[in-house]
Amino acid sequence: MESRLRVQGHPIQPMLLTFPFGLFVSAAVFDLADVAGGPAFLGEVGYWSAVAALVAAALTTVAGMVDLWDVRADRTRRTAITFNLVNAAMAGLFLLACLIRAQSPERGATGVLLATELVALVVGAVGVRLGARLMRQFDRGRVEPSGFEALSPVTGSTVEIVRPPA
Repeated sequence: MESRLRVQGHPIQPMLLTFPFGLFVSAAVFDLADVAGGPAFLGEVGYWSAVAALVAAALTTVAGMVDLWDVRADRTRRTAITFNLVNAAMAGLFLLACLIRAQSPERGATGVLLATELVALVVGAVGVRLGARLMRQFDRGRVEPSGFEALSPVTGSTVEIVRPPA
C-alpha cells in the first residue's frame, strides 16, 4: 500500500492513530477511577479526554480516506477498509458514551458506560492489529538506514503529498 500523505516516506494515518487511541485509553482509565470511587472530577476528565479523542479520530479518518482513495482493489484494499471500519466502530462506541454522559451535569461515568468503553478498546485492539498488517504490506521491500547513517541530517522535503499515478 502506498500512502499519499507521508512524513519521511512513512504514512501519516498510523502516526495520527496513536493520538485518539491513547486518549481513548486515558478516558477509560479516568472513568475506571471515577467508577471505583475516586474524586468526581476524574469522570469529567475522562469525558473530555474522550471528546478530544473523537476530534483526533475525525482527523485520522480524513487521512485514512485520502490514503484509501488510491489503494488497488485487492487484499490490501479490503484490509484498509476493514481497518477504517473497525476504528470507526471504536469511535462510534465512545461517541455513544459521550452523548449519554453529556446529558448529566457532572458527566461522571457509570459501570455500563465504562463497560461500553472497554468493549470499544477491545474493538480498537483489533484495529491496531489490522494497522500492523497494513504497515507490513506498506513496508515490504523498504530498507531503513541502520547504524550511524540513521542519524544523518534529513535532506529534501520531510512532508509529502503525493499525486496518484496516472
